[in-house]
Amino acid sequence: MLPLSLSSAILALRQGRLSSRELTQACLDRCQALEPALHAFLTLSPELALAQADQADRRLVEWRKDPSQPLPPLLGAPLAIKDVICVKDVRCTCGSRILENFIPPYHATVVERLLAAGCVIVGKTNTDEFAMGSSTENSAYGVTHNPWDLTRVPGGSSGGSAAAVAAGCALAALGSDTGGSVRQPAAFCGVVGLKPTYGRVSRFGLVAYGSSLDAIGPLARTVEDAAALFEVIAGHDPLDATTMPVPRPALQLDGRLPARLRIGLPQEYFIAGLHPAVEAAVRAAIQVFEQLGAEVLPVSLPHTSYALPVYYLIAPAEASANLARYDGIRYGARAASPSSGGEALLDLFCRTRGEKFGAEVKRRIMLGTYALSAGYYEAYYGQAQKARTLIKQDFERAFEQVDVIAAPVTPTPAFKIGEHTDDPLAMYLEDVFTLPANLAGAPGIAFPVGFADGLPVGMQLMGPHFGEAVLLQAAHAYQQATSWHHSMPDVGKTLL
Repeated sequence: MLPLSLSSAILALRQGRLSSRELTQACLDRCQALEPALHAFLTLSPELALAQADQADRRLVEWRKDPSQPLPPLLGAPLAIKDVICVKDVRCTCGSRILENFIPPYHATVVERLLAAGCVIVGKTNTDEFAMGSSTENSAYGVTHNPWDLTRVPGGSSGGSAAAVAAGCALAALGSDTGGSVRQPAAFCGVVGLKPTYGRVSRFGLVAYGSSLDAIGPLARTVEDAAALFEVIAGHDPLDATTMPVPRPALQLDGRLPARLRIGLPQEYFIAGLHPAVEAAVRAAIQVFEQLGAEVLPVSLPHTSYALPVYYLIAPAEASANLARYDGIRYGARAASPSSGGEALLDLFCRTRGEKFGAEVKRRIMLGTYALSAGYYEAYYGQAQKARTLIKQDFERAFEQVDVIAAPVTPTPAFKIGEHTDDPLAMYLEDVFTLPANLAGAPGIAFPVGFADGLPVGMQLMGPHFGEAVLLQAAHAYQQATSWHHSMPDVGKTLL
C-alpha cells in the first residue's frame, strides 16, 4: 500500500480503493516497525488517528452516495506534526525535558485548519530542543536517523518530520523553519520542504523560538502535495497579529513554468567549501529549468556573508526572551529544590533551568542574554538588526531583476551523526544558505535534484514576499520533467 503521495492517496480514498482506516493503520504499522531504527516520532497517537480515520471514512461513504456535497480537500490523509506545534490533548515536548509532561489544552491554528480539511494526525515528530539545531541531535529524547543512511543525520530541526515523510511513516508533515529547519532536512532526506513568507501562516500554537523568524511549513514527497497543505494552512489569523491580511493562495499547478520565468543565480551561494557533487546537481537542475524555457541571470546578494553572525545574534536574543518563562514556577517542569528559606526561589529557578535545558539551548540563551544586556545591546543586537535590513534590501533589489533565486540548500549532503557535535560553528555553517531567506522574511522551497555519495541533494528556490505560487509552480514543473522525487530510501521499502 505504501508509499503513496498525498495526492494519490486522496484520489484512492475518494474512489473507494482504500479506506482511511487502512491507510492510517498502515502508517502506524510502519512507524512501529521503523521507529527503533529511525526514531522519527516522540509521540504516536494511534487511538486519536484511528478515530479520525473512521470519521473520515463515514464522510467518504456519505459523499459517494451524494457527490454533490462538498468534501474537505485532505479528508482521510494521515499526517505528522513537529513536536513544537500544539495538538490538543497530545503531549508537546519541544524535544526538551522542561516540557516532558506538557499537554496542550488547545490546537495550533494550523492544526485546526488541517483537521477542518479532514486530516488524520498519526503523531508528533522529533525535533532539536526548542527547534535549536541543524541535525535533530539536540533532542532530549534521542537522535533521529536519516532513512537514506542510518549513520547520518536527517537535518534539523524538523528532522523527525522529514525522516517520517521520506520513510513513508506519514503522507506529509508540518515542520517549522527559523533558519532553514524545513528546507535543510528536506534536502538531507530527499523530500520537498516549503518555508512560507513570514506572516503568511499563523504561528499561534507554535512554541516560540525566534518570533521574528519562525515560520510553519509543510514537508511532503512532491511539490503538489506541499502545495495542497500550504493552501490549507495559509491565511490571516486574528490570533496571530503578525499574519498579513492577504487572500489565501489559489494555486494552479499545470506542470508548466510561469511564462518568461527569470531565475537568478547568486554568486555568493557558490563558494569554496561547497561539495562538488552538490554544486554539480544544482547546476544540472538549472540546466533543466533552461530547457523548460527559463532565463538564467547572474544576481548579487552582497551582504550574504553577514547572514550567519546576524542570525546568531537575533535568534538567540529572541530565544532568551521567549524561554525566560520556563522557570519551574510559572511554566514548565520543575526540579526538586533541596533547600528552603530566602534562597529557595532562586535555587529552584537555577536548578530547574540547569537540569531541564540541554547544552545547545543554554548556549543560545547565554548568547542572546549577552547580546541584549546593558552596554552591549546596540553594539550587538542593534547592529545585527541594521545588517538584517541590508540583507532584506539585497533580496528586494534582486527581485527587481528576476522572479526567483536558485541556490543550493546545504553545502554538503547529510553528515555523520556526531560529526559536528563538538564544533558548534561547523554545525551553524550547515545553515549558511538557508538563513538569509528567514532574515529577509522571504519564502523558499527545497526539493530533490540528485544524489551525492548516495545521499539526496536539494536545491532551493527563493521568491519575493508572498511569491509562493511562482515557487510552487516552478518547482512542480521541474518535478514533472525529472524523477528524483520518486526515489525512496531502502529503509522505507522494508514493509512493501
